[in-house]
Amino acid sequence: MSKRNCVLLCAALFLAGAGSVNAVEYGEVVQKDGKWMFRNTEDPVFKLMRDAGWITNERYFQVSQRTGQNWIEPADALLNRRRQIEWNRYLKTGLHLPDWIDLGLEQRTRFESYDHPWRSNQAIGNGRTDAQILMRSRLRFGLGGNGPLRFFFEGQDARAFLNGSPGAFRDNTTVNEFDILQVFGSLTLKNVMGTGLRTDFHFGRMTMDVGNRRLIGRNDFRNTTNSFDGFDWQISQDKTWRLRAFILEPVIRDEERLDTQSNKSIFWGTYFESKHFPWFQIDAYYLGLNDRHVANMANHRTYSTFGGRLFKDPRPGKLEYEIETTWQIGTRGMIDHFAYLQHLGLGYTFNLRWTPRLIFQYDYASGDRQPGDSQDGSFDTLFGSRNFEYTRTSIWGPFSRTNLISPGWRVIVTPTPGLTLEVKHRVWYLAQSKDFFSSSGLRDPTGNAGTSLGHDVELRALWVINANLDFEAGYDHWFKGSYFDSPVILAQMPTGGNKDSDYFYASVRVRI
Repeated sequence: MSKRNCVLLCAALFLAGAGSVNAVEYGEVVQKDGKWMFRNTEDPVFKLMRDAGWITNERYFQVSQRTGQNWIEPADALLNRRRQIEWNRYLKTGLHLPDWIDLGLEQRTRFESYDHPWRSNQAIGNGRTDAQILMRSRLRFGLGGNGPLRFFFEGQDARAFLNGSPGAFRDNTTVNEFDILQVFGSLTLKNVMGTGLRTDFHFGRMTMDVGNRRLIGRNDFRNTTNSFDGFDWQISQDKTWRLRAFILEPVIRDEERLDTQSNKSIFWGTYFESKHFPWFQIDAYYLGLNDRHVANMANHRTYSTFGGRLFKDPRPGKLEYEIETTWQIGTRGMIDHFAYLQHLGLGYTFNLRWTPRLIFQYDYASGDRQPGDSQDGSFDTLFGSRNFEYTRTSIWGPFSRTNLISPGWRVIVTPTPGLTLEVKHRVWYLAQSKDFFSSSGLRDPTGNAGTSLGHDVELRALWVINANLDFEAGYDHWFKGSYFDSPVILAQMPTGGNKDSDYFYASVRVRI
């Protein structure tokens, strides 16, 4: 049944057994093959609670309708993407907690494996396959309902197993045990002095999704998550425009001890979003970073990053596009820094069965033309996410937004509601042959290794049963380029690092 052909008529109540509240079914009337039919849309867990007498029928309908306009907005709703934080609160409902308390648990388990590692620090593993199990658990607790004053806490425990072998990938992007991901207070005013404007003020530790998340993002695929301590202020008019400003200290993750922050690392900025014209939406931003918390002065970063984004959202039967340009100036260590990132995307969603969406993408992230001189040119992606348009990250993730040229395409289809299939192909080059390849530790200061990193084909399947349960699996084959056959690069890699790599993952996520 195509979703496009479904016509929602009403929310209907069907009585399968007269006089019995336990026989009530809740759903909608839809059209299929020219016939109207009833489709049950009940949440099975809420229905079980009601049928078992754990909750009343009145409470059942209350919690079943907590979507859309009836959603009880958590305190981090304007900080993070909604799909990251919205799901049915089974635990809260089962404990009979009032609406002004939010309680949720999320757990994700994922198996990952890849062969022929390439990172220089994996040479000790002698090129053996790296297979791990990564687990991430999150606890959400909030007070205050829809506001205006709210308190919010989110804890996270991220662990990796089977990572004890020599050369296995492990750092604070995969492991961050028992820590505070978010804890803050917030104030929301939905009609400032009768102007119709809304303003929100958050203060404490928080995660953030900003713009299309290329520079600031709440990590989704990665096992651990970037967070910040400080203040965030926003003012907006419905969904027409939004202005935000923040000053933060990036949280320094520790694998086993509690995370910390440093007053020698300050991150601030302003971000403006305009959706006045759906076909010409605009983002404009300025981000400042003064990061001197590490002992090695060569890694001190003082940047001003500014840029803009023009885009049109995907719609069936319509063209979409995205153009983002970002520029960085400042200093890195004791030398000047000038770098830039350019992104272009063009796509079309066909108004056909499975609604196939075809997207062409191109990225250019500057690299350092002449290492050792007085000018650094390697773009710094700051606190951005990359799995949504490059490759999966976690223990894989060969490519990042620095010293990179990459054209590519992807096709996304939805055979049935909740099932998404995707195929992606990208070609990869270094922007500058003498600079490092991403965070691999590989570098040929002579430039004789060239720039060809190869190309990769990625397959991905996501099956969302509902917002509380989803399964995901993927496979990526990286055809490595001539860069890895250079004697200079071969000497830095694990044995067999120049051979093609295969990456596989499978995960399940449960939310209650």
